[in-house]
Amino acid sequence: MSQNPERLQPRLDRLNEALESGALDQARRMLNRGLAPVDVAHLLESTPPREREVLWELVESELQGEVLQYLNDDLQTLFLNRMNAQQLVSATEGLDVDDLADLLQRLPNTVTLEVLASIEAQERQRLETVLAYPEDTAGGLMNTDAVTIRPDITLDVVLRYLRRHERLPDTTDALLVVTRGDKLIGSLPIERLLVSDTTMLVRELMDTESVSIPAMTPDAEVAKLFEKFDLVSAPVVGTDGHLLGRITIDDVVDVIRENAEHQVMSMAGLDEEEDTFAPAWRTSRRRAVWLGINLLTAFLAAAVIGLFEGTIQRITALAVLMPIVASMGGIAGSQTLTVLIRGIALGHVGGGNVKWLLNRELVVGLLNGLLWALVIAAIAVLWFGDPALGVIIAAAIVINLLIAALVGTLLPVVLKKLNIDPALSGSVILTTVTDVVGFMAFLGLATLFYL
Repeated sequence: MSQNPERLQPRLDRLNEALESGALDQARRMLNRGLAPVDVAHLLESTPPREREVLWELVESELQGEVLQYLNDDLQTLFLNRMNAQQLVSATEGLDVDDLADLLQRLPNTVTLEVLASIEAQERQRLETVLAYPEDTAGGLMNTDAVTIRPDITLDVVLRYLRRHERLPDTTDALLVVTRGDKLIGSLPIERLLVSDTTMLVRELMDTESVSIPAMTPDAEVAKLFEKFDLVSAPVVGTDGHLLGRITIDDVVDVIRENAEHQVMSMAGLDEEEDTFAPAWRTSRRRAVWLGINLLTAFLAAAVIGLFEGTIQRITALAVLMPIVASMGGIAGSQTLTVLIRGIALGHVGGGNVKWLLNRELVVGLLNGLLWALVIAAIAVLWFGDPALGVIIAAAIVINLLIAALVGTLLPVVLKKLNIDPALSGSVILTTVTDVVGFMAFLGLATLFYL
């Protein structure tokens, strides 16, 4: 477990001082004895590449596996690719099956097969069960360490069975009740087991309405189920109801965090797993794609402006005011887009309510358009002394805000149906539309009126 940040920071400062002074033995002791694996991972992610290499070499092999599971994808891949199969087996000994499976999925198939061949048969079978499913599904998230019991035994037998274990799997809040063929039929909460008459049968107390999750359920849906039903753990079943394993809340928290990072980073066209201290060439390559896309959209907006070059030359006030129209549309559209993307992520937006949302956003766009059109028109008239210019910019503002509401509502819905991430590409498309429509409306109306 990570230490309190206020108590941790002095230790990190002393560790950095030891590294800077060349006291590597002292740094090794502090790294492997004084810090939790999650804090070591945080330190590695917060360190530039050259110092990071030194730090990783100081981490003892038996601690490396625990540290790896807390690193982002980039660093996991970097360090995993430097380890052979035997080093991996040694480093990952004792990790939960789901955590080990996550690491192995970052490796080439040949290395994964070597690792699987190096571990015990029972552990290998459990790993292969998890690896059979994509990592972003319930099957890929699950652990196979569930405690199972039969329905036709007494609670006294269950308690004696549990006492034979040295420890229960982490986050065990219920025992899973299965048939002799390992089909899930219910669960027995630990709290119910502890307070009930020990002569009662499991079948008399078990919960047959408990939530179970099909193995191919997407991880985002798993997170929604945990949130909806306030789950601590949930069993994972195959298509025939056969128990495969269980998912615990710590895995779901990771999913929620990753999805949140994905939403934020995707808005800028970035990878949520990008290393903060990645080399300049790799960072520039990843960002160049979206800069190129943005350049194309900028040329499109510039081409629209070019159509009205004669109008702008005759009435220079248009050049001063036209960015306002595009900017207002962009902000309004982004607000609508953000609300819709959030609604889709939470499962609130579906085919039955899109029409209501569209009508609501159009009304909001119209009301805000009229309000700010009056404000901006008044400023334009006072600034340039031309009432006609005020009418033109007011009309353009209303038009652009209505279009922004329309596109901001429908765009994420359409992209979702096309299996395109709205957070990744929605803002680029929306900005292009509001820029083009804003310039076209403002300059087009000015051309009709003045020329």
